[in-house]
Amino acid sequence: MPAPRLRILLGSAIAIGPGKADLLEAIDRCGSISAAARAMDMSYRRAWLLTDTMNRCFRDDLVAAAPGGRRGGGAALTPLGREVLDRYRQMEAKAAASLADEMASFQGLLRPEDLTRDSD
Repeated sequence: MPAPRLRILLGSAIAIGPGKADLLEAIDRCGSISAAARAMDMSYRRAWLLTDTMNRCFRDDLVAAAPGGRRGGGAALTPLGREVLDRYRQMEAKAAASLADEMASFQGLLRPEDLTRDSD
């Protein structure tokens, strides 16, 4: 079943969207950007760039990171990061609920999902 995907833009930057919300959850769960990147099968550089974009788009940082080194590093969601993630997930749920009927009828316009996959 197709699903709507919500993105919040700040100018041309995506302040938060589904992938960035997933990254915030992974950072919260894993305790570091590098571990979150590994868990999501993403490069550290990509995860760091996405985190940096989010931190620049909001009034305060969403993720606080400690540099690595001898004692290790780490990262954690700030209180604002938790609030943004919670509000974003609530907005996603509201959008999906309000569009459920339209998405169900829209599905009839799409090819079956198994026909859109690449073959080996």
